[in-house]
Amino acid sequence: MEALVQRVEGVEGAVEAPPSKSYTHRAFVIAALAEGRSTIRRYLKAGDTLSTLKALRAFGVRLEVGEEVAIEGTGGRLKAPPGPIDCENSGTSIRLLSSLAALDGPATLTGDQSIQRRPMGPLLEALAQLGVEARSLKGDGNPPVQVGGGGLRGGRAEIKGDVSSQFISSLLISAPYAREDVELVITTPLKSRPYVDVTLEIMGRFGVDVENRDYRRFIIPAGRRYRGQDYGVEGDYSSASYFLALAPLTKSRVRVGNLNPSSNQGDRQILAILEDMGAEVERSSGGVTVAGGRLEGIEVDLGDTPDLLPTVAVLGARAEGRTVIRNVEHARYKETDRLRACSLELRKLGARVEEARDGLVIEGGSLRGARVESYGDHRMAMAMTIAGLSADGTTIVEGVECVQISFPGFYDLIKGLCPGRVALR
Repeated sequence: MEALVQRVEGVEGAVEAPPSKSYTHRAFVIAALAEGRSTIRRYLKAGDTLSTLKALRAFGVRLEVGEEVAIEGTGGRLKAPPGPIDCENSGTSIRLLSSLAALDGPATLTGDQSIQRRPMGPLLEALAQLGVEARSLKGDGNPPVQVGGGGLRGGRAEIKGDVSSQFISSLLISAPYAREDVELVITTPLKSRPYVDVTLEIMGRFGVDVENRDYRRFIIPAGRRYRGQDYGVEGDYSSASYFLALAPLTKSRVRVGNLNPSSNQGDRQILAILEDMGAEVERSSGGVTVAGGRLEGIEVDLGDTPDLLPTVAVLGARAEGRTVIRNVEHARYKETDRLRACSLELRKLGARVEEARDGLVIEGGSLRGARVESYGDHRMAMAMTIAGLSADGTTIVEGVECVQISFPGFYDLIKGLCPGRVALR
């Protein structure tokens, strides 16, 4: 499927941010480990999160899916799945569930071609230090992975912090069910730290606190147990970023509701970025309104917020002057190499982009319509769509069905805001 996108200006409208993907995944997994029943309200119903639910069923978790998800907690007593678990395109699922699999198992976890290129080696090595047999079946550190059962022994494990924070979140979530205390030592600077904050926040809501020693060491006592909760998922700043950016890109005024102004989500940084670039940002208890028409280039560190890279790259391509995006080499290990993808596709639209090892240098200006690729990456598809709405002529974005992974309603909302300017075929 492809999207035909035409330039628009002067939009006045409002949308609701979808529920957070990060919070939804973590709430599902923690509720499955908890003692007692949990109800997860306002959850994200999308490809990635449904992959997690399907996998939890394979581990013997009883759950009911409707407007809410009711999960009967297992108390950490899982069943070995009857066959390989296909996490499809969800990197979060395969990483969070690999540590969970160690509590019973054995289990084999795999996914689509994109997932089979995602690194898992540091997580597998850390699980081995905690007494778990875990290996890449292809021997390259990537999925499919096989995790042995028998439970987590516990003890000390060292892991790099600059590849994926999902490794740390995975170990933290399952660590309370180890036979001994777990000491998790981060050996390199922790990237995407806000995602770890989200994990710690949800663990606390379900009754397990972690001793955090300046994000270098985490101490998780053995014998702690999550307790079932009635839990509501907050709105997603990652998904909201496209609509927030649309306003200054198209000289418009857009309100995005269902956003927590004090959220732990790192992608809340998009508000400060927009302000630094010259947009008007109004915060309220129920959401955020952005307006503007003139953007200025900035230097920005996206080390904690790699999912914002495509959005900020598009903003930089339309800003006056130079935008420098740095400290985001780990974005190369997402659904696609997002640094390379942003560089290639924005050049097709007429932007001047220099790709660095860990970032981009963008000379802003006007954009012209072109045929661009999504690479099967939901964030690239959405970012290229808003780029097209600010480009002269017609832009065609290929492979946009991938938005189902995180934001199934994206094109319905964008067509409602910009009537007649976006069509799917």
